[in-house]
Amino acid sequence: MNRDRKDPPAPGENRDAPETPHDERKRKHHESENQDEALEETFPASDPVSPFVPARAPD
Repeated sequence: MNRDRKDPPAPGENRDAPETPHDERKRKHHESENQDEALEETFPASDPVSPFVPARAPD
């Protein structure tokens, strides 16, 4: 099971241990891939902006 850093530690997991440079690169790459995937899945987030032209006030 994949766990986020915000999740409580699994039984027997030591979160106080320093992260190795290899583990840090692996984690950052995984986070970057997740962010890229989320962006692709939500694009386009909205329709293009449509300029508002108010109607002319009646005379």
